[in-house]
Amino acid sequence: MSGTTTTAISSAEPYVKAPLLYKGKVRELYDLGEHYLIAVTDRISAFDWVLSPAVPDKGNVLNSLSRFWFEQTAGIQPNHLVHADVDRLGELVTDREIMKNRFMVTKKAQRIDIECVVRGYITGGGWRQYQKTGEVNGHKLPAGMRKNERFPQPIFTPAAKNDVGHDEDITIERMTELVGAELTQQLQEISIRLYEFAREFCEARGIILADTKFEFGLIDGEIILIDEIFTPDSSRFWDKSKYELDIEIDGMDKEPVRTYLSGTDWDKNSDPDPLPPHVVEETSRRYRDIYNRLVQG
Repeated sequence: MSGTTTTAISSAEPYVKAPLLYKGKVRELYDLGEHYLIAVTDRISAFDWVLSPAVPDKGNVLNSLSRFWFEQTAGIQPNHLVHADVDRLGELVTDREIMKNRFMVTKKAQRIDIECVVRGYITGGGWRQYQKTGEVNGHKLPAGMRKNERFPQPIFTPAAKNDVGHDEDITIERMTELVGAELTQQLQEISIRLYEFAREFCEARGIILADTKFEFGLIDGEIILIDEIFTPDSSRFWDKSKYELDIEIDGMDKEPVRTYLSGTDWDKNSDPDPLPPHVVEETSRRYRDIYNRLVQG
């Protein structure tokens, strides 16, 4: 995707002729009968608000990265991808060029309402928990850890999914109460195995995968990986050359948007003003850059 420029789309609805089941902050879910069609828009969110304007190429990058990783990890864990061939959709789409890189046809799975988070480094929300309690999601950690320090082994820190508001950080014990001991153990093992595979892959390309999150579902009682995987929206990527302890590392994602908004007087309780062009352009560049580095080497 080096050097590409596309028209940003804030909704796929004009281009998909199927019933819309769900419209999230970024993704839209359409019913194809036996399968779903998941369309990834260029919408961008921060601080629980969907912002304007949309960011060119963002949806293409997110969808293409997920497709790439689903193919890379299929031997580790089955996933919901059926195909991403726009020509197989026929008259279901009205503009093949716009839709060709921003959709997947997927199996229908019963979502497990747990966000499976794996942390390889203590940063972000995990660091804030540690500062207050010395723990992260019930994991008792050694005293004296430093921000951005790498864990000897990745830790599993689940969250209970909420369709409204923030997901709730929970302990593994609480997850066991919610979904049972066997499923908890399986999801923990799968999540860490996937993280370790991707961490090694990223490190070979000069990128640190600090943490990531997964969603899973069930089809006929079998666990299946769903949603997205190892994208800038679901993972924290750092450029290895910029890694330091005790600082706020500039992430390879929508950090320009968060930085800009934090520097304004926006109260985070009302509609924000449109993002300035230079912030949109830099964010778009970062999404394309992470794709190029991961997929094209």
